[in-house]
Amino acid sequence: MKKAALMLIAVFALSFATMAQNQGPRNFDPKEMAKRQTEELTEQLDLNKDQQKKVLELNEKYANKMSEMRNGGGDREAMRENRTKMREEQNKEMKKILTEDQYKKYEKYLEERRSRRGQGGPGGPGQR
Repeated sequence: MKKAALMLIAVFALSFATMAQNQGPRNFDPKEMAKRQTEELTEQLDLNKDQQKKVLELNEKYANKMSEMRNGGGDREAMRENRTKMREEQNKEMKKILTEDQYKKYEKYLEERRSRRGQGGPGGPGQR
């Protein structure tokens, strides 16, 4: 009986250890992230080919910066401040690419994304 209980405990421990390993950091490919963001913005904002190219370049630039910052580690509060500054810079550059109407849609899109995150969406509660 004791052997069966110990065996059962060992099986559970091994199962939990395996599940914990699968919860590790996600692979973050800046180019893939930039491509997905650009595709979504193309659909949301009806970007033309020239705008798509410029938005992709902009998204790649900032995805690479984010990746460097993540890999550098450091103080979480400082990273949060840097992310905020980067987003502001990215939005200023985005404003130069988009028409006035597209930029209004872009701001609405960002607001909707932020509200989704607060409701348990990607990066929101329950993700850790």
